[in-house]
Amino acid sequence: MFDSALSFEVLAKCGTSKARTSLMTLPHYTVETPMFMPVGTKGTMKGLLPDQLKTLDCQIILGNTYHLGLQPGSELLEKVGGLHNFMGWDRALLTDSGGFQMVSLLKFAEITEEGVKFQSPNGDKECMLTPERSIEIQNAIGADIIMQLDDVVPTLEKGQRVVEASERTIRWLDRCLVAHKRPKEQSIFPIVQGSLIPNLRIKNAEELVKRNTNGYAIGGLSGGEAKDDFWKIVKLSADHLPEDKPRYCMGVGWAVDLVICCALGVDLFDCVFPTRTARFGCGLVKSGQINLRQKAFEFDMEPIDPECDCSTCKTYTRAYIHSIISAETVACHLLSVHNLAFQMRLMRSIRESIKQNRFPEFVKDFMRINYPDGQFPLWIVESLSSVNITLDR
Repeated sequence: MFDSALSFEVLAKCGTSKARTSLMTLPHYTVETPMFMPVGTKGTMKGLLPDQLKTLDCQIILGNTYHLGLQPGSELLEKVGGLHNFMGWDRALLTDSGGFQMVSLLKFAEITEEGVKFQSPNGDKECMLTPERSIEIQNAIGADIIMQLDDVVPTLEKGQRVVEASERTIRWLDRCLVAHKRPKEQSIFPIVQGSLIPNLRIKNAEELVKRNTNGYAIGGLSGGEAKDDFWKIVKLSADHLPEDKPRYCMGVGWAVDLVICCALGVDLFDCVFPTRTARFGCGLVKSGQINLRQKAFEFDMEPIDPECDCSTCKTYTRAYIHSIISAETVACHLLSVHNLAFQMRLMRSIRESIKQNRFPEFVKDFMRINYPDGQFPLWIVESLSSVNITLDR
């Protein structure tokens, strides 16, 4: 539909699973997928500058429409030529629609067919976010990929409210498409909803695909559901989305989840996890994560990860970071650099293994490192088995 705003070229496919590596060409950057998107909620990554993100090979980052719409506001963003100019970022941007705040700020929100009325958490401002207003703000932000406003319910919600939200998401998508003023510069991604109900997910996906947009997202997960439900819904949703367009699973950031979802055919991911866990003093490593607040690291002169070449690991020891962990600004900065470097390296390794036709071997090696005793969780075994990758216990 919007040919100039996005092109998607599959470079290689795994011969066993549904993993693939591709080039997604956007107005501001060509993104290699599978790709993880760090979250810069208000147009900034906490403690990091745009130049540092580029050094870490971050190719696309995410901003939050609800928060950016409040501050600095769409009027200012439009005046300065969009968020790229405002924050000094010349690579790709994706903005969510504000829909997630229906869950995260549920006690402040009232949802109707018109849209979502939010009461500010501070109690001093009220705003109405409609599909049209969401797109208006995102047009002003100028992100390469913008998301439809969807009716989001808590993942574990059941009953008629789930059906209502799924059907309303389709109606709101149509309103978003009509309201979109920059289709040659920005691609709208619809969001597959339907909670944990397979038939509802299928119906929703089939309706969204009829709109023939440039890409699609899988929403409504990573909200406390069992992993066994999580992977099945990801696979089901991905299986009902076009193969020649990017698939984005929202809110996924744990390394194991990223590997599984890539095997299931997903291309894009986002999550606050790498930077949020940094604020708790945790560094990401191949086997999971280490908490540098623990006294065990007081005299540890190793870098967070001896195999990592990020500026933190090149310069600082675990003992040093442990010693300054109470000085949150500095420690958080160092850990955020490392954690994002870890995520980017993981995604790069996934892409390279697909190109080299050794993705199943990569997955098996990865899982052995994370579960050295060979006691793989059943959900991991079954999810990989569903795409023909067998883990040997």
